[in-house]
Amino acid sequence: MSDALIRFAQVSHRYRDGGRDILRDADFQLARGEMAFLTGPSGAGKSTLLKLIALLERPVQGEIVVDGQVLSKVRSRDVPAYRRQFGMIFQNFNLLPDRTVFDNVAMPLVIRGHSGDDIGRRVRAALDAVGLRGREKDWPVTLSGGEQQRVGIARAVVAKPRLLIADEPTGNLDPTMAAEVMHLFTRFNEVGVSVLVATHAIGLISRLPYRILKLEDGLLADARAAPEPGA
Repeated sequence: MSDALIRFAQVSHRYRDGGRDILRDADFQLARGEMAFLTGPSGAGKSTLLKLIALLERPVQGEIVVDGQVLSKVRSRDVPAYRRQFGMIFQNFNLLPDRTVFDNVAMPLVIRGHSGDDIGRRVRAALDAVGLRGREKDWPVTLSGGEQQRVGIARAVVAKPRLLIADEPTGNLDPTMAAEVMHLFTRFNEVGVSVLVATHAIGLISRLPYRILKLEDGLLADARAAPEPGA
């Protein structure tokens, strides 16, 4: 992959208490516009790998490059600006219960200083994309788990990021809702957004035509390569 959006080169990481290696000499690339899944048993380090991309953790060895930025050179004060390049989606939704659906989705735009009219247009478009147009005034507690996750996805895409990273986004959903959420990711990928999803949902992703990376015992390897274009 010559046009990599994410590149790990000999990346190792271990818990700070001196425990086992969570990553050992990991090498992988995610191309611009690619969608891939990261799998592995509980505790294998899937969340840690995503945290390394988001600069929530820093590796003990190796180099990570995201969109041309060498992450070891990103200073702490520049981390918030770096994170604004991509959208993050979580298993537990991470919605603010005292804010409406609109305000939850609008938050990334408010932080960026967008105008009120622009925020309104973008929030409505993002909610429309996830099938929740008209729910702007609802409170998170009134939504189902699947609806809350779709609000989280709308919040992640409202600023039109080039990259989405998702940590077990279907972990709290029933199979039907999980399939709908995965379908949303494929739709965003089809319009050029790069997507990396950490998931246990092997039965679901095995039916989808995307690369699968497996993390186990600190080692990362391709469990299934992406299909050739037109295959």
